This record gives sequence, structure tokens and C-alpha cells, in this order.
Amino acid sequence: MFNSVTIVGVGLISGSFALALKEKGYTKHVIGVSRTKESEQKAIELGIIDEALPLEEAVKKSDLIYVAIPVDVTIPVMQQIMKIVTDKQIVVDAGSTKLVLCKALANYPMRSRFVATHPMWGTEYSGPEAAVKDGFAGRACVICEKEKSDPKAVEIVENIYKDLGMHIVYMDAEPHDVHAAYVSHIAHITSFALANTVLEKEKEEDAIFELAGGGFESTVRLAKSSPAMWAPIFMQNRENVLDVLNEHITQLRKFKACLEKENMEYLYELMENANKIQRIIK
Repeated sequence: MFNSVTIVGVGLISGSFALALKEKGYTKHVIGVSRTKESEQKAIELGIIDEALPLEEAVKKSDLIYVAIPVDVTIPVMQQIMKIVTDKQIVVDAGSTKLVLCKALANYPMRSRFVATHPMWGTEYSGPEAAVKDGFAGRACVICEKEKSDPKAVEIVENIYKDLGMHIVYMDAEPHDVHAAYVSHIAHITSFALANTVLEKEKEEDAIFELAGGGFESTVRLAKSSPAMWAPIFMQNRENVLDVLNEHITQLRKFKACLEKENMEYLYELMENANKIQRIIK
């Protein structure tokens, strides 16, 4: 379908996207754009990209441009892309925040060539080595402001994500950021905080390694995520993250009060209420 595809960022999401496109036969040639030569070389060695070029040169050679970089640098990079893109190309981003970006690109003449997406998948790992060809399967992909994008461009992007095994959810940018704070961003910030708590209180690293069970590992796993990626997400979605963080702190205080007052009945009630999540997440 595409003579050439450019991925801006050659890490987990963009690298996985490139590998999947190649496996599915969407393109045989992927160009990589990265801040570091080391990442570009590693992506070439792993077969993620076929060549590395500067941004402007890469964009001009590609039918599809896929941007998956930290959200604080996404806006200036996307603005640069939207100045040179033509009506024959499609630009897609994969960022975890959408409102600020969509506002920044709203008045560009080629706005319709941009499809705002958020594939709801990721791991705690980063860099080209983290890329996997089947990572998107079974996950949701949010498409924001669908009505502002060219219908054919949207259809092509939808079909790609569906072919990668994803199901599509449509949202406006603002509610997307609210929901992302509730189901994704708070999980990461809680994991970072829990890791810091354990590191502060438990000074024996051997004890953490030997005694940490599956529950701790699964809860704190996200604390291994890249600060370069997640700090900008928290700041860009600050109001929504603060809202859910305040509620989370309120819930923690309820558990704390139960223990302080030895209130077994209310402690049981809090946990029983939490069990309702089983109806939603199997």
C-alpha cells in the first residue's frame, strides 16, 4: 500500500508499528528519524527501519508518517511536518495526550491529512530493542477528532490498526485525556510512587529481589517506564492527573483510617467494593 513509511522515533510503539507493517505487507521500506545515531543504527540492525534520514527529507519521501515520541516534543515536530506535508500523504501520531496537540494543529492548511490516534498499549521498556511485531493485538486504539480528518485517510488508518488486531474507539480530544488519566496515567504515577516507597523503606536490595512476589512485581512493573516519556505526559495532562490523583489519595486515606481505628468492617467494605472491577476487567 505504501512505497515508503517514515517513523519519527524508533522506540517501542513506532518500532512495533514498523515491524507490524512490514509483516502485514503494507510496505517494504521504512525510514527512521531519531534524535540519536545509536538508536538509528540499532533500529537498522534489528530490521525495524531500512534507512535513517533527517526529518524533512524523510517526510518528503514517504506516503505515511507515524510519530511516536515524547509528547513535549511531539508538538514542534508535528508542526514542522504539517508545514511540508501534501494532500497525498497521511500523518499519524500515537501520543498519550491529545487536546494540546489537536489545538496546536487546528489551523494548519493540511490538518485533514492528520489522524490523531492513541494505541492503548505499551510496556515498561523503551528503545528499538523493545519493539515487537504483535504488540498491538487485542488492544484498543482511540481515534480523536475523526471529523476533522480526511475520511479516506481515517479509513486507511482504521484498517491498518484493525489489521494489527486492534479495535477502534472514537473520542474527542478532551474526554480522551480525561479517560487516559483515569485508566493509564494514574497507574503509572502510582507505580512510580510505590517503587519510591519501597526503595525508601527497604534498604536491603536483596530482600526486595528475593521476597517480592507476583503481586508486587505486577504493581510496580510500570515504575521501570521511561521518565523522558512519562514526565511530559503527566505535565501535559496535569489537571486531569491531579483530579484522579486527589481521589486516589482520598481512597488511600480511607484504608489508612481503617487500620488506625482497627475498623475491620469498613476495611472489608472498601475491598469488597473494589472487587466490582471484576465485572469490567476479567
